[in-house]
Amino acid sequence: MPEAVIRTAPSPTALLASLDPLLRQWLPRRRWFAGKGRPITGLTPVAVTELPSPAPDSDGAPGALTGLYHLLVRVHQPPAPGSPERPGDCYQLVIGVREVPPTRPAPGLIGHVTRGPLAGHVVYDALDDPRPAGVLLEAVRCGARVGPLRFDRDPGHEIRTGLVPRRMTAEQSNSSVVYGDRLVLKVLRRIGPGTHPDLELPLALARAGCARVPAPVGWMTAELSGDSWLLGVLQPYVQGAVDGWELALRELSKGEDFAAEARALGRATAEVHTALARALPTVTLGHRAMARIADGMSGRLAEAVRTVPALLPYAPGLRSAFTALGDLAGQGRTWTAQRVHGDLHLGQCLRSPDGEWSLIDFEGEPDRPPEERRMPQPAVRDVAGMLRSFDYAARSADTPVPGWAETCRAAYCSGYARVAGHDPRTDPVLLRAFETDKAVYEVVYESRHRPDWLPVPLAAVRRLAAPGPARLMP
Repeated sequence: MPEAVIRTAPSPTALLASLDPLLRQWLPRRRWFAGKGRPITGLTPVAVTELPSPAPDSDGAPGALTGLYHLLVRVHQPPAPGSPERPGDCYQLVIGVREVPPTRPAPGLIGHVTRGPLAGHVVYDALDDPRPAGVLLEAVRCGARVGPLRFDRDPGHEIRTGLVPRRMTAEQSNSSVVYGDRLVLKVLRRIGPGTHPDLELPLALARAGCARVPAPVGWMTAELSGDSWLLGVLQPYVQGAVDGWELALRELSKGEDFAAEARALGRATAEVHTALARALPTVTLGHRAMARIADGMSGRLAEAVRTVPALLPYAPGLRSAFTALGDLAGQGRTWTAQRVHGDLHLGQCLRSPDGEWSLIDFEGEPDRPPEERRMPQPAVRDVAGMLRSFDYAARSADTPVPGWAETCRAAYCSGYARVAGHDPRTDPVLLRAFETDKAVYEVVYESRHRPDWLPVPLAAVRRLAAPGPARLMP
């Protein structure tokens, strides 16, 4: 990538002002936009960088790409009900500029600009366009420096040229581009400064020799005001792999048993936890530390009740899970805490064609503060997330299969125990507290992002708030 064509775009404020009215309409419709349901009151540039444009269209048709911009934009919104005032979220955008929209492929059209330096042009999400998406891979391959942007790669991995990009259609809280069915670039959407677990933990696991997590091939960062902001991670693409969510729903639709896969997933999770405990420091949580965790769970519940009033009837039962944990800590019980995945569910697991499971996406729950995501936690937090995921799958099936989630939960814990040496079910107070905290988080998340899914975590809330043995059923 020649340095001569790389330059920082002039007048970031004017450029963003040109895009402002379009982005206010376009951003809330993105799956990864966290501020749904609240008006956008302002947009401010954090960094605007002009990327080198790829070669012109081979057919020479009008409307060729006339600009390619990398934007870090802070979005200002009023806080959600019950939430404290805080700075707006910062989002990463890669925007292509054309005279007319391209026809191959259909882009994520943002709109026609009517004012400012881009007036008269069409702007769109450039990750949908193979040629601009290829610029990012080439920058990683060459170790480019583009204004504040830094593209780096592991020197032990070769990145071939000529890999054809294609955007993955299954979008979640980020966006992914696959290159030649060999590599996949995960582009983070909501970003912030500091060490990011989605690069930190896979690198640590690679050093520890853990094969359950794809080792990073390269990464994108921005250096701003002395801080490093992770923008994306490039990893090997497992061709023919299927994610655990898709596989579970497929087996459910056929009425097939999923216990063997759940057991294998439990073993894979325990292997990752064991490697993380070797690679990174662990701590012992005594009364005071555990009381803080239990109080934090109670605080999140109180905030969730304000956000989703449907939780109110179940609040006392849910709170009892956190009180029981605090009481157990007060009796002198201690627990080991370590770095964990932080948002483990079936969709974060890949099964390769040879039957091996891998864990991906280590960024943690996107709605949690970054510093909280990097704190050591009891490993059961990940276990609770996976148990909730089996429940989600069972309740999402077109034809319910009685006992499916219960069987998967038991098999997963048994597989975990076989590697870890202890069964998560032997600490029911800790497991219930973390599963309850996860279900409360899910209620808030679904209410903001996917209201149609809200009955799924609410069903778990009813179970977890129930007295006695009833809450142990999935």
